[in-house]
Amino acid sequence: MKKHIILSIFIVSLLGLSSCRDYITELSPGTQLLEDFFVSGSAAEQSVTACYTPAIWEYNVTYFPEWFIGDVMSDDALKGGQTTNDMEQVYDMENWKTIPSNTYVRDHYITPYQGIARCNMTLHYVSAMATDTTMDERLKQRFLSEAYFMRAYYYFHLVRLFGGVPLTLQIENDAERWEMPRNSVAEVFNQIIADLKKANKGLWHRSEYDPKDLGRATKGAAQGLLQKVYLYMASPYWHDTYLSSMSRDSLYRASKEWGDSLILSGEYQLMNDYEFNFTLAGENNAESVFELQYMEVNWGDYGEAQGGHNGYTAGSFTQILIRSRSSKIGGGWGFNHPTWNLYNEFEPNDIRRDIAILNPDTSMMDNILEETYLGSPLLNNKYAMYRETSDSKSGLGSWGYHASRGPLNRAYMRYADNLLMQAEACLALGQEAEAINYINEVRARVNMPAVGMYGITVNGVTINNPTTEQCLRHERRMELAMESHRWFDLVRWGNTKAHMEAYQATESESARSHMAVFVEGKHELLPIPTKEIELNTALTQNKGY
Repeated sequence: MKKHIILSIFIVSLLGLSSCRDYITELSPGTQLLEDFFVSGSAAEQSVTACYTPAIWEYNVTYFPEWFIGDVMSDDALKGGQTTNDMEQVYDMENWKTIPSNTYVRDHYITPYQGIARCNMTLHYVSAMATDTTMDERLKQRFLSEAYFMRAYYYFHLVRLFGGVPLTLQIENDAERWEMPRNSVAEVFNQIIADLKKANKGLWHRSEYDPKDLGRATKGAAQGLLQKVYLYMASPYWHDTYLSSMSRDSLYRASKEWGDSLILSGEYQLMNDYEFNFTLAGENNAESVFELQYMEVNWGDYGEAQGGHNGYTAGSFTQILIRSRSSKIGGGWGFNHPTWNLYNEFEPNDIRRDIAILNPDTSMMDNILEETYLGSPLLNNKYAMYRETSDSKSGLGSWGYHASRGPLNRAYMRYADNLLMQAEACLALGQEAEAINYINEVRARVNMPAVGMYGITVNGVTINNPTTEQCLRHERRMELAMESHRWFDLVRWGNTKAHMEAYQATESESARSHMAVFVEGKHELLPIPTKEIELNTALTQNKGY
């Protein structure tokens, strides 16, 4: 899968140049029509592979790392960097000061639509292709199903951040079609479900893919994302604010049914070694339900063009962004600092804390003041200082070094996430014993005591006899720490304001001095970018912006 991506970027960039031919009255000699390109299974594969690429763009065209939101906007991480002015628009996102002109917010709006446009092109042209020796009917349906999956992926990203957005489900080459109003949240969620159900029909099981194609959407990925989407729809914020006409119980039941399909498939399992999931050797393992693919190509920190390429998939730029500023730990820009609030919620003897977070001692630092951001010297240890293997648990020599973009994939959905989502659906349906079993399965992997045998700490407050729901929410935070899930969890649970204000009280005085007031009913969503409203006057702004 990884090697296919770079070629596909080039191909689809050419296709994009051809998409405006309706405006051309006379074609130049040698002009290639899209119909002339889509004539073989190889062309179909290149087109669908390019559908994945916008999900992993990180710098050259756009800043799209999901940790800007999932970690930094939550209680899991501070922006980091050298000063508060360093990447100040992310600082605004962190502190509830975001305005519609924020360029990083716009990146998170336009990039999914770039992916959606590629999916629409693939669905249009590949569906019309005849089958032959290069692409039989089964393979053709898989290609189409991958495009449906990725279109759902992009719309799920959009709806979680912005609420209702325009649905574009065909190739748009008419300027009049650009003036599109926002669809409702319910309409967007329903389209996501429709696309994922189509994807599930044509995708293959993980075990049916050639090893070189691991990383592509699978039947399990579609089932797992359906499980997640239905869970979101049933959750307090999304259901009570936008979807109250739907039966909450039926949504939870649907989530559980799709979770059952994934679990009972036998295609996935927890790795015995938790840390293995965050190593090069552990990429696309049996715990991986869907992960974003990167490869090691050092094409410059900024992804500048070299050798005719733009560096879009030449490794993850996240590595150098969030790696320590200390040259003693590889050197980087020091963004995405974990908070003490997260660090202190881990129970004693939970090995996941030191796998997720590095708490450096002074011998690891070049400059303590420069490497401590608003009271936090902590570092993301999952994706910044990645390990080739999990053989070395600590020490400066345990991290691989790459001067620029790192090859480590990013997990979008791990089986542990699916087990905890299943626990959440079971708990909502009154099936507490089953929910506890799923929570315990995740905890047993790291030798932690079963539900009912431990207390937890939330925002500095000790809870000696937590409820199963409190245990579940605690477990999601510990298991998935620094994997960009936290903000989305807090929002959907519907108590974001109270939780973030309690978290704020635990932060350093310097960090608190920068935080604004969280406005309920506003800050759960990001603003529609100003530039997009200027381009599409049919768009309306989110409440409060």
